Amino acid sequence: MGRPVTLFTGQWADLPFETMCQKAKDFGYDGLELCCWGDHMEVDKADQEYCDERKAIMEKYDLQLFAISNHLVGQCVCDNIDERHKNILPDYIWGDGDPEGVRQRAAQEIIKTGHVAKRLGLDTVVGFTGSSIWHLLYAFPPMSQDMIDRGFEDFAKRWKPILDEYQKIGVKFALEVHPTEIAFDIETAGMALKALDYHPAFGFNYDPSHLGYQHVDYVRFIYDFADRIFHVHMKDVYWSDVPTTIGVFGGHTPFGDHRRYWDFRSVGRGKIDFENIIRALNTIQYSGPLSIEWEDSGMDREAGAAESCEFVRYSDFAPSDIAFDDAMQKE
Repeated sequence: MGRPVTLFTGQWADLPFETMCQKAKDFGYDGLELCCWGDHMEVDKADQEYCDERKAIMEKYDLQLFAISNHLVGQCVCDNIDERHKNILPDYIWGDGDPEGVRQRAAQEIIKTGHVAKRLGLDTVVGFTGSSIWHLLYAFPPMSQDMIDRGFEDFAKRWKPILDEYQKIGVKFALEVHPTEIAFDIETAGMALKALDYHPAFGFNYDPSHLGYQHVDYVRFIYDFADRIFHVHMKDVYWSDVPTTIGVFGGHTPFGDHRRYWDFRSVGRGKIDFENIIRALNTIQYSGPLSIEWEDSGMDREAGAAESCEFVRYSDFAPSDIAFDDAMQKE
């Protein structure tokens, strides 16, 4: 069909930006989705000159740019902040570590990220929101509905000012629906939209891998939120067909542990049904990039990234503009 196939650089941020561009070109990609960590896209440095320089380097390697992503800072806008967050944040966002200060500085950085996207000529920022109620996922000790409602109210209070600014400058925020976020399945995605009064600047980065192992209908997600799919990640995941010693919550084990019930896989090597995803994206007329987020602890990442590009390019196809049986009918 010709949808651009891009590579999300979040898992490659240990490489210098230009090295990443060279590798992506060699792997066969049309472009990149730049992460806002490492030196790939530095929000605090990204004035117009910096943005123009980044675009020039990408053009040197014949690469396109459709979105930037700031998952790590976005996570901290709503989260219950602890020592884990210090390891993912720039020092100027962490500051003295006071939780409310961290959340407020993170919110301002996400607003700045929107302005960076605008300087780059983009209209989409991908990321996380965090959640003050993720720890309430399992309903024990018993909780009241009011506790859940307060979590969504906190989310709306913190994100509406960000989204208002995004709307002013013509940029959208695409939440990657994901465990630990305010939205992690179909129902909570709908609740998030409702909490924001269906703010026009808020939608989703569709990633089937985070839904599949939860046994959420990841193809239905596309149809249910057809007008809110702002960006797409192509990422695969495997889950076991037989009982394992570790369940869906991960059992305090790292990715790559063979005992896990589920783990991310290189695209095409897991259980995600990309055929029906492409058909659904065709139905909703999504024409944006297919951005590969490559995560597979058991596979060489360069071989996996090149193979994934080929798989996604082969898997994509254009919808038909005629019914197949039209040729059998008389005029």
